[in-house]
Amino acid sequence: MMRSASAITRSIRPLTARGPFLAASKPIRSFTCTRIRRQEERQWSTPLAKQLFEAISLTGPVPLSSYMRMCLTGDLGGYYTGAIAEGRDQFGAKGDFVTSPEISQIFGELIGIWFIAEWINQGRPKSGVQIIEVGPGRGTLMDDMLRTIQRFPAMAASIESVYMVEASKELREAQKTLLCGSDAASSKTDAGFESKSKYDGKKIEWSDSIKALPVNPSKTPFILAHEFFDALPIHIFESTMSTKPPPGPSTSSAAASSEKKHEPTPEWREMLVSPTPPETTHQDLKTPKLEQGEPVPEFQLIMSSAPTRHSRYVPESSPRYRALKDTPGSVIEVCPDASMYATDFAHRIGGAPTAPKATPSGAALILDYGTSDTIPVNSLRGIRHHKRVNPFSAPGLVDLSADVDFLAIAEAAMQASEGVEVHGPIRQGDFLELMGIRQRAEILGKGVGEEARANIDKAWKRLVDRGAGGMGKVYKALAILPENDGQRRPVGFGGDVRDKVTADA
Repeated sequence: MMRSASAITRSIRPLTARGPFLAASKPIRSFTCTRIRRQEERQWSTPLAKQLFEAISLTGPVPLSSYMRMCLTGDLGGYYTGAIAEGRDQFGAKGDFVTSPEISQIFGELIGIWFIAEWINQGRPKSGVQIIEVGPGRGTLMDDMLRTIQRFPAMAASIESVYMVEASKELREAQKTLLCGSDAASSKTDAGFESKSKYDGKKIEWSDSIKALPVNPSKTPFILAHEFFDALPIHIFESTMSTKPPPGPSTSSAAASSEKKHEPTPEWREMLVSPTPPETTHQDLKTPKLEQGEPVPEFQLIMSSAPTRHSRYVPESSPRYRALKDTPGSVIEVCPDASMYATDFAHRIGGAPTAPKATPSGAALILDYGTSDTIPVNSLRGIRHHKRVNPFSAPGLVDLSADVDFLAIAEAAMQASEGVEVHGPIRQGDFLELMGIRQRAEILGKGVGEEARANIDKAWKRLVDRGAGGMGKVYKALAILPENDGQRRPVGFGGDVRDKVTADA
């Protein structure tokens, strides 16, 4: 059972420039056979939309995280798992969005320099270095990084292997073509497949899960996550006051009397995804149309009528969430997958309780957009053809993302391992300026024509733009390092290298 449309409308935050379309629904008591027949007559925008409806018809409304996972990586036309196979490309001017590595090669070069600086600061290990990237896109960032690292032969020689964690089979093939060459042979591995790099012939291994990658306390892992966490599925919860007694045996009249006297208590309810009834209009949903004539989204968010298994446990995972429970109407977005990845990073760098690391080593660099000191709220968004669209329309054709909770990542990493510490988050503009983006742009601009120089100048300034909505302000950088009692800050976060990077050039 779902609560009334007016109650749902009151619980949803107003639409903001960066906010989602959280649509209220008319009361729906059950999915009757008549309702199912009427829905099946609809012309669904994508095969995935029809599959989602059929699944929800059997199970009832699903958590937002389940909807996002199906839309992004589902087997039937998921955004990242079906786009290239269908002749679509998510990245670049002809796709749906442009990422920092696509804007300028300088971005990837500076990320490579950051890891080189960390390698130097950690004693220049001669072997056992692993490069790991999660969510590598088309491989552009890794390509720029590896090209840069080749300028420092001692570090290049120390790299044992490069791991690419990618869920999309099509993107894995695109990455292999860029990094290894279109004709490069590949062979199967326990994690996926591997091929030889075009730069030094060392192996690059692909896997669809970071859990499949080996964890070895003797290795030095350098981990990169660029615009990865924002695409992980989230849950949305809202605090409400319950007048019902806690669940338990109650069959006597005394129990019934006790129920009447039960004091309201706060509890978390979960926002679920449900099909939008066919007759629904934009006015019913109370959401503005982004484009004239845009169809009503096929799905919508509603509030669960009772606590769910997720709402009972997920918001209790952090004191940051628990502190808001007593305030009715508080809304939080939580990403359990983000905490899982942060935990994995911390275990590889600092060791796990069950697999201690004698000497913590390695580093993780996370660059994404999100909040630096608050819990994200109302941040779910859909992007298609470089425009904001309703995230509940055209499943599989729309990119879905949400603000990253950087403090939650830091909290998870610190709790996972005593061998790590966290620096940041800081604004991407500040990070890139400290890394020398201005100076690198000046070097690239020498000896080229006026038009090329203008393009270089425009690109790097876009990356550091700190204006409202600018990439330099909205995007943040966070680093996970081996624990050193805060005695050393990493490059880009206010620190420096212990000796000159140019010594290896």
